[in-house]
Formats: sequence, structure tokens, C-alpha cells
Amino acid sequence: MNLQAQNSSDGEAQGFPWWLAVFAVIAVAIAIAIAVNDLYVQVFETVIHGLWVTIGVTLTAFVLASALGLGIALMGLSGSTFAQQTARFYTEIIRGVPILVLLFYIAFVGAPALTEAINFLATPLIKAGVMEPLLVRDISLMWRAILALTIGYSAFISEVFRAGIQSVDKGQIEAAKSLGLSRFQRFRLVVLPQAIRVILPPLGNDFVAMVKDSSLVSVLGVQDITQLGKVYASGSFRFFETYSIVAYVYLILTVGLSLGLRRLEKRLRRNQMR
Repeated sequence: MNLQAQNSSDGEAQGFPWWLAVFAVIAVAIAIAIAVNDLYVQVFETVIHGLWVTIGVTLTAFVLASALGLGIALMGLSGSTFAQQTARFYTEIIRGVPILVLLFYIAFVGAPALTEAINFLATPLIKAGVMEPLLVRDISLMWRAILALTIGYSAFISEVFRAGIQSVDKGQIEAAKSLGLSRFQRFRLVVLPQAIRVILPPLGNDFVAMVKDSSLVSVLGVQDITQLGKVYASGSFRFFETYSIVAYVYLILTVGLSLGLRRLEKRLRRNQMR
């Protein structure tokens, strides 16, 4: 009995998130250091203005990438050879291009090509004076960045969805067919609720990774956390202070998101065990 109690207490001790306690102490210490130093306060107030831009870009791109990734995954799992090969071609090509290169390509090649295509298709309306020609500058740099992140991450997210869907036992899908459920009903009621257990952890990792990769949009001049920090550092030559604050803000964001996602995973597991 005592041995069991000791093993139980040892397990609880080993399960205690010591890393989180250490991180919390360091985070609080840094927050205090920022609060009592006028220079750090100035840097923090400058950088924090880009927080909502970072969050907005990440959330918008992630929702779009998830929708596109799900569509690509369903294409890859369809019975059509053409759809399967198209999905595989898209996934392999996009995964082979670095996000930064894709960002430049979409911003300075894709956006002009898109405006030319829209103007070509809308030529009758433009000649009739119904609409004005679309200019490249009409597509903001922020939306070019969002589009690049959407395309870049959709390839990785499609593989997450594909693995999750394929993890569902085929016998349950056959049983759903025998009950007369449509393809959409089978996916919504049988496949997706079970696949979410496999999908959620890597999907959460992709979301956290996108928060960090959103800093790349600063190369286009989007006023996110990194861009504001870069502008302040180049003007004040306070590189150590500025980029320390930038790193601190990103750490708080990513660690907070990771903890929230883990808690959500545990809650889902508890609900499924009931």
C-alpha cells in the first residue's frame, strides 16, 4: 500500500511541469525588468503595436490554409486519379519552396499576374466604364503576405488532414454507408469526430509555427511585431534591447498557445473516454 502511494507520488512529481515553472519565473523577472527600465518600456510600447497585426495575419492565413488544406486532402483521398495526382503535385511542389521565397514570389510575381488576369477577364466591363482597371497596388502587402502563408501552409496541413482521415477504421465508414448516410454525412458525423484526435496535435503545431513564420511578412513592410522592432532598432541602434523584447513577446505568444492547445487535447481525450 505504501509502495503504491510512493509510486503514485513519484509519478506526480515526475509529471509536474518544472519547465513551465522555470519559464514562468523567467518571464515574470523579464516583465519586472521591462517595467522598471524606461528604455525597455519605450521599446515594448513600440513593438506591442504590431501585436494585433501579427495575430490578424496568423489567424486569417491559418483559417484559409486549413480550408484549402482540407480540400486538397479530400481531393487526394477521392476516387479520381486526376484529383489525386493534382493534390499530390500541389503538395510536393509547395512543400519544396521555402516560405520566404514563396512570400516574395506571391508578392511580386503572383500579385501582378492576378491583376492582369482579372483585368483581362473584366475587359468588357472596363471598356463599358462599369469598373476601373485593377492595379497591383490595390492588393495590399498584408493580403499578399496572407496569401503566401495560406498557400505555403496548406500543403503541410493537407497532409495532417489526410493522415487523420485515414486513421479512421474503414469498418465504421462501411457501417455508416449501410445506414444510408450520404458522403457528407459520413464525413461530418463519423470520420471527422474520430479523426480530430489525430489531427489536432500536429494542426496545433502548425498554428504555433505560423505565428513564428508570420514574422517573415516584415520583409514586405507589414507593420507586425518584427517590422516595428526592426524600424526602432535601425533608428536607435538599440539592437540588443529591441530584439530581446521582440523575442520575449513571441515566446509569450507561442508558449501560451502551446499550453492552450495541450489543455484542449486533454479535454477532448477526457470527453472521448466518458
